Amino acid sequence: MEALLKLQERITQWKEDHEALKMQNSDLKSQLAGVASAHTEQEKLVVDLRKDLEQCTALEREVSELKKELLEKDAEIEKIITQVESLLA
Repeated sequence: MEALLKLQERITQWKEDHEALKMQNSDLKSQLAGVASAHTEQEKLVVDLRKDLEQCTALEREVSELKKELLEKDAEIEKIITQVESLLA
């Protein structure tokens, strides 16, 4: 009889342990889902930042080209001014 009681106590303890593990498993699944969601959001942010960086790089190249063109135009204007001054002199 005593052995049966011990066995029932062990079964009861196993059931409690099993329920605790099920709850822990559920909590871990929820945490994992949250982490996965955060990771997905971070991946989207990285993609957006890369696109922004590409646009910024393209704009910097365009600005550099426009500055070069402006310097060339300034040089042409200086030549014209020098020519006009020499004609007026």
